Amino acid sequence: MKKILMIGTGGTIASQSTEFGLTPGLSTEELLSYVPQAADVCEVDSIQVCSIDSTNVTPYYWKLMEKAVEDNYDKYDGFVICHGTDTLAYTAAALSYMIQNSSKPIVITGAQRPISNDVTDAKTNLLESLIYAADDDSQDVSIVFGGKVIVGTRAKKERAKSFNAFRSVNFPTPAIIQDGRVIRYIPSVPFGEPVRFYHEMGESIFLLKLIPGIKPDILPYLFENYDCIVMESFGVGGIPTTLTEEFYKIMQEWIESKGKIVVMATQVVNEGSDMTVYEVGAKVKSDFNLIEAYDMTLEATITKLMWIMGLPKMKYSQIKEMFYSTVNSDIIFTRNIK
Repeated sequence: MKKILMIGTGGTIASQSTEFGLTPGLSTEELLSYVPQAADVCEVDSIQVCSIDSTNVTPYYWKLMEKAVEDNYDKYDGFVICHGTDTLAYTAAALSYMIQNSSKPIVITGAQRPISNDVTDAKTNLLESLIYAADDDSQDVSIVFGGKVIVGTRAKKERAKSFNAFRSVNFPTPAIIQDGRVIRYIPSVPFGEPVRFYHEMGESIFLLKLIPGIKPDILPYLFENYDCIVMESFGVGGIPTTLTEEFYKIMQEWIESKGKIVVMATQVVNEGSDMTVYEVGAKVKSDFNLIEAYDMTLEATITKLMWIMGLPKMKYSQIKEMFYSTVNSDIIFTRNIK
């Protein structure tokens, strides 16, 4: 039997009712008591790294999860992390960058309702996560939720209450769990390099979501106080004319002399950005050699930049090269990259 380490972090799956609403309270051992069938699947040990609502997750907690996996990597065949759903996609993406080339599966799961409820998705999600973690062909960071396996960098929470809360964005679902079996649509390809752990995540990053009529006076503040700005633009990507003058002025001041990073993303979930399509995007991309997110999820874009900023300081060309290097299937659409 495979040996799996279950790592508890709190979340809805482990929550209990209080006078102020649900709050995490159950330990990993208590969670396991609700799925006795796990004993037929694998040997499970458990640890608790924190017990928080996932709204409160920060890079500090990602480091705790990464350390729990790294410290126990040689002792177990796989790992299952129980997590709240609200920031689960961010955590899955972050761990995809902090733990790379893992031949052992690191599975993240959660639930829309507490495991102690009469009607809950928690028991199924937890059991199926253990099934997937114990499968011989499983590897790398993935989410198992609602019977689907989703690559760690490709998940998006799209429903607040329904059990089918997550879907894969711009990438196929590699497997499903059906009747206690893993059915794969995409075969796993063994890694040619050993597992590598990263311990730092930069946090000086801000997401600017563009809206019609946005005023340019926000830009000087952002560039002064953050090292990296992700601009979530409209459609395939571009800068509205109301921002252009200030944007050009600031870019010339901050990018050339102070090494700030600007990445263009899109508010449209599917199909990704392509700034070369319209003049509002093509000119600014060309003038400043901008990085763009293409088909990456916002969660992957943010956490990949955090990972890059946590590395030793590098030139802009190296940052761009690293951002466009595929990690755990995070970026595919790169035909316009120069």
